Amino acid sequence: MNTIEIDILNEKALMLLQDLEQLKLIRIRRGEPQQKKVPSMKEYKGAMEKQSLKEIDNQLNELRNSWE
Repeated sequence: MNTIEIDILNEKALMLLQDLEQLKLIRIRRGEPQQKKVPSMKEYKGAMEKQSLKEIDNQLNELRNSWE
């Protein structure tokens, strides 16, 4: 069984889905749409190594020069 989430844009689409449910081809689960979880800063802590400002400036300059 696969699960998908859809947005109903037209009332006719809902009626078609209900017909499919009556034919026992799909099941409609009603309820509030779930909110997507926003990642917190704690999840990213330690993801990058600490660098000195000079190293960061050098990397930025290298990137800028490669664009030219």
